[in-house]
Amino acid sequence: MSDFTLQTDTSLLAIAVRLGLACVLGFLIGFEREIKDRPAGLRTHMLTALAAAAFAIIAIEFIAIYGNEGNGTQLDPIRVVEAVTAGVAFLAAGTIIQARGKVQGLTTGAGMWLAGAIGLACGAGFLTVALVAAGFALLILVPMKLMEKNVFREDEPGLKVGDGKDEHKKD
Repeated sequence: MSDFTLQTDTSLLAIAVRLGLACVLGFLIGFEREIKDRPAGLRTHMLTALAAAAFAIIAIEFIAIYGNEGNGTQLDPIRVVEAVTAGVAFLAAGTIIQARGKVQGLTTGAGMWLAGAIGLACGAGFLTVALVAAGFALLILVPMKLMEKNVFREDEPGLKVGDGKDEHKKD
């Protein structure tokens, strides 16, 4: 193998589809975060998913190039998953803040972590996994927020309407 090559084991079309789908799915999750005016939105989720997909493709290419050389090189694709997971978790943790005793940004952090997983799935070619995960993410983010607004009071987190604590009756 030469020191510089544009040749890959994965076709250019497959690479473009995997990276493109990671961007689109990251966009969908980021869009939901953006309309909620959260700190990590479109670009953050798109770049997280794209980076994870790129790392997955790089791992696949390493295996294709060096996996059959028989020179004692050991390749472990799970290390890429672990590295991406740790890196994205670090970024996601940065979106979680605590102000006046209230923790904020957990959903955004979880969304970034999921965008990383979706990106890995796209990069590895597991497009069905990526599509289903993104679909579930959107089902969790959009309808669940509506449920939270209707079931839980915004001004008193964790207080269920109708549990007796919000009634102002005098005994």
